[in-house]
Amino acid sequence: MSDKKTVIVSGATYGIGRGIVIDLARRGYAVVGFGLDGRQPGSAAANGIQGTKDALEAEGLSADILEADVSKADAVAGVVAHALGKGGVIHGAVNNAAIRPSGSVLDTDEALFDRVVAVNLKGPFLVCRAVIPHMINAGRGAIVNIGSGAGWGKAGIAAYGASKGGVHALSSALAYDHLSDGIRVNVVIPGPQTASGMVEEMAAAQPLPGVATASGRKTEPQDVAGAVAYLLSDEAVQISGTIIDVGAFAHQGGVGQPRG
Repeated sequence: MSDKKTVIVSGATYGIGRGIVIDLARRGYAVVGFGLDGRQPGSAAANGIQGTKDALEAEGLSADILEADVSKADAVAGVVAHALGKGGVIHGAVNNAAIRPSGSVLDTDEALFDRVVAVNLKGPFLVCRAVIPHMINAGRGAIVNIGSGAGWGKAGIAAYGASKGGVHALSSALAYDHLSDGIRVNVVIPGPQTASGMVEEMAAAQPLPGVATASGRKTEPQDVAGAVAYLLSDEAVQISGTIIDVGAFAHQGGVGQPRG
């Protein structure tokens, strides 16, 4: 068994999730990442399990990358059992897995809506329900859920926005419910053009508008990973129930214009 801190990461097979896995592995965590290898609705990501393994190998890093569907309770239970085998304790969980098909409610059929909610909202619910009892037994733990500015409503992504709004509310409820258990729950919102598989799909359909950021460049997966790592760390031991927006202030109602 490893004496490293063990963290589970969903949606670990591309973009932001891959960036989080690599960053946490660099920081010495025992990482168990999981996701689906096939292409999902609203995403250009595919064949990502080997891609994440290759990216880790290129840096001389290691992590366990599993294929599992976050919307299935038995699959999540299998991932958690694997993680417990690393050291007997789960220190953290990052709920990153999501799909983002476009469309208003009139353009979204019932089956697709159900799938979006199953992955984006039920998935975090299942992961949290599976890991929190182990965190309670350990006396502490940290959960980071990846949200979206769409959680406050944006045009043309009704199902995705509804699911992410649910993630924000679920995160607050978890933070309240488990504060006395020593479990911290926070949300990180990536900038609107962070490479995630979703952005690449959007760019293939039409040119993306410019986005203003403090650095003057678009947000990279590493920027999001840094915020996640901070919230998982002991440096953030007093922080729960908060949102860190990495890139473009999406939680304040919109995105500014690019500089210059």
